[in-house]
Amino acid sequence: MADFSRLPGPNADLWDWQLSAACRGVDSSLFFHPEGERGAARSSREQSAKEVCMRCPVRAQCATHALAVREPYGVWGGLTEDEREELQGRARNRLVEAPLTVRQ
Repeated sequence: MADFSRLPGPNADLWDWQLSAACRGVDSSLFFHPEGERGAARSSREQSAKEVCMRCPVRAQCATHALAVREPYGVWGGLTEDEREELQGRARNRLVEAPLTVRQ
């Protein structure tokens, strides 16, 4: 018999914010680029996606989620893949540059 005591608890509350997202019901191709999309076409699509994000009541939760789980693709919380990567790189650099204090 399976030991269900070791299974994680319900986590719907971790995702409930998505129910209020402005992008619900919007074609996902607006937020995720087709293969090979570059230049003006990509910039235009990303700007349109960001406009949806700017009016979203759960934008902060969405961006936080994308950064926390390192979403590799798409516009999340008004941030593109490149913007998230840049933010994560800056955070890593701050950790590396932080002075280390040794207690004696």
